[in-house]
Amino acid sequence: MNPITANRRHFEDLALGEVIDLGQVTVSKEMIIAFASEFDPFPFHLDEAAAKTSLLGGLAASGWQTAALSLRLLTDSFLNTIASMGGLGFSDLKWRKPVMVGDTITGTVTIAALRRSRHHPKRGVVTLEFDIRNQKSEPVMSMRLANLAELRDPSIPLTEVAE
Repeated sequence: MNPITANRRHFEDLALGEVIDLGQVTVSKEMIIAFASEFDPFPFHLDEAAAKTSLLGGLAASGWQTAALSLRLLTDSFLNTIASMGGLGFSDLKWRKPVMVGDTITGTVTIAALRRSRHHPKRGVVTLEFDIRNQKSEPVMSMRLANLAELRDPSIPLTEVAE
């Protein structure tokens, strides 16, 4: 048993369909500009006047910032409570509505699939579906994320749950 993760939930403790509340974060003008300056320097993320004349109609967070904030919420509410071994990647990422200055994003993640790793019997793959919304409950982002989770006892046969 890994002493670092001994008191955390392991793959065997997770349930298909489990819903995790992510909490919330309010996105400020300063946050948007700081992130965009470093990672996504388009005018509609950096300059209020340019943003007003853009398709977005105002200063908007980068979609990548929305994803990063969502991952932080996931880490704080879930990944730091399980025996997570890291991410495998994401799919089906959709930015459904821009996140604007002053928006509060929140949401849930649902465990959509659980399966044992085919090549590493000490690991399980957890597939998570994100549903990120703003303060008006409008969808702003969705995606699927695959994460590795440690098994407490790899010698116990587990039934594979299909996706």
